[in-house]
Amino acid sequence: MSDSSVFSRRRFVHSTIALGSAFFLNRGAFAEELTRTPTASEGPFFPNKLPLDTDNDLLVINDAITPAVGTITHLGGRILDASGNPLRNAMIEIWQCDKDGTYLKQHTQSQAAFDTNFQGYGRFLTGSNGEYYFRTIKPVPYKGRPAAHIHARIWKGDRKLLTTESFVKGFEGNQRDRQYSQIRDRDPKGHESLCLDFAPLPNSKIGEVTAKWDIVLGLTPEA
Repeated sequence: MSDSSVFSRRRFVHSTIALGSAFFLNRGAFAEELTRTPTASEGPFFPNKLPLDTDNDLLVINDAITPAVGTITHLGGRILDASGNPLRNAMIEIWQCDKDGTYLKQHTQSQAAFDTNFQGYGRFLTGSNGEYYFRTIKPVPYKGRPAAHIHARIWKGDRKLLTTESFVKGFEGNQRDRQYSQIRDRDPKGHESLCLDFAPLPNSKIGEVTAKWDIVLGLTPEA
């Protein structure tokens, strides 16, 4: 991947909100009650030590020149209550393995081989419309879990509201993944909301993809 294939740090920061609005913001009317996003276990690989950079661009660490390797993915959506009201000033964290299936925690704990240009973790504070946006890589499976996935946690202040994860819709390893099957059996409708389409980004010359994930909580913003 050449230097020209990624945004500079400054250019990315200035374009974050515009990208999020263009790709992911849907202001259509909501039904009276939205399908709530199911919970999922946190798993063993939440970072035991956060990276030096914790922003919403997981492809470039601080002002580094070399980007992470993987399919560039624009992931975004909104955090809402069950009535469709946006949750403002909510913190969303995501974490995932690198292109070879290694998590940042495995690297920091045991020096496992890891793409050190990949942040592995990021967070974003929602605005007035509850929107969030990340630039990352398309998820891949790791040894022990055949489903490609991205973990997420939602916070309001110091209160953790939800731990969940998303999957690549139609990925061949999904049906063999225990967590994928458990969520599907427990909450079939909610499970569908975790399966994301990673669609080609129109006019991208480097194969970027986009995925929209609206996360619906079982509470009101006031709560």
